[in-house]
Amino acid sequence: MEQPLLQHIGQQIQAQGGWIGFDAFMALALYTPYLGYYTRGATVFGALPQGQRDASGATVGAGSDFVTAPEMTPLFGQALARQVAQALQATGTDEVWEFGAGSGALARQLLDALATLGVAVRRYTIVDLSLPLRARQRATLAAHADTVRWVDELPAALHGVVVGNEVLDAMPVKLLARVAGVWHERGVACAVDATGTRLVWQDRPTDLRPPIDIPGEHDYVTEIHPQGEAFVRTLAERLQAGALFLLDYGFPESEYYHPQRHMGTVMCHRAHQADGDPLADVGNKDITAHVNFTGIAVAAQDAGLEVLGYTNQAHFLINCGLVEAMQDAPLPERVAAQKLILEHEMGEFFKVIGLTRGPYWEALGFARGDKTHRL
Repeated sequence: MEQPLLQHIGQQIQAQGGWIGFDAFMALALYTPYLGYYTRGATVFGALPQGQRDASGATVGAGSDFVTAPEMTPLFGQALARQVAQALQATGTDEVWEFGAGSGALARQLLDALATLGVAVRRYTIVDLSLPLRARQRATLAAHADTVRWVDELPAALHGVVVGNEVLDAMPVKLLARVAGVWHERGVACAVDATGTRLVWQDRPTDLRPPIDIPGEHDYVTEIHPQGEAFVRTLAERLQAGALFLLDYGFPESEYYHPQRHMGTVMCHRAHQADGDPLADVGNKDITAHVNFTGIAVAAQDAGLEVLGYTNQAHFLINCGLVEAMQDAPLPERVAAQKLILEHEMGEFFKVIGLTRGPYWEALGFARGDKTHRL
């Protein structure tokens, strides 16, 4: 355990009596200052694999671990901007908040598109824990320097439209494992052998349970999302006027905890390859888990928000005018945009949930294909 991050995690495990929950491990692996995956300063997303082309048609070399929708094509942000514009008008607000802004590509797309639509944004606030990514965002958003600001924490009262693209999946989750009919919390410990000290799984009996019963007695691993749900609850409590749109991969509760989904959803990403071992190569790859959108909706409603809608990304973007925008776009952008809506690509895999403070209003993105009833 020579690496500084592994040493730090080992110290934390020792300080906690030899065991930490997976949520604590995931937080350390991703967000330990200057050592974690998102805070170490390396470029972790934004480029496509070797040999693929970006929206402009240029070949981009390796050097990232994954690519998000805004990096694939600006048509993504332009479509989302139509929903943001409607939400600003419906809620009588003039601020936009973005969590986990990544490279800053989505912020730039939204600000450019909103200006084209004639929508004045008084302030665009980014909340991002990564100082290296903040530097990248400042460079990307140089043309909007008078509008954009960065903050470390939320104010007591919040007004505006909040967006988060692939934010919830990177929030630490607790792992639960049903083994021989008994539920355990799966955590991380240290083991010493001839090769040195390494991280290993260790289960402890727990009273924690998934939110719904899972039929059968077969061994079963899954996640619960207290941090993601607490995040939405905090946003809801502080949002005095406005709306919230979260885009991510996940399922409603009945699909998330399906008896056949017995291996859970935790996944790692590095160099555009996926693997299922978060204890290997810690700090050098992303760790994610799918989102339980039912839990997100319930947390928001408990804190006083109304659900505007829930649907897959394809329906949402099509409702927001993506197909029409594709007609006038260059061929490479049209090809990239197709990946956003095709069922076997991102169209069904990704979902969108919309929430608002105050009376319900008909949100553009959920006009067709709303699946709120499935939450």
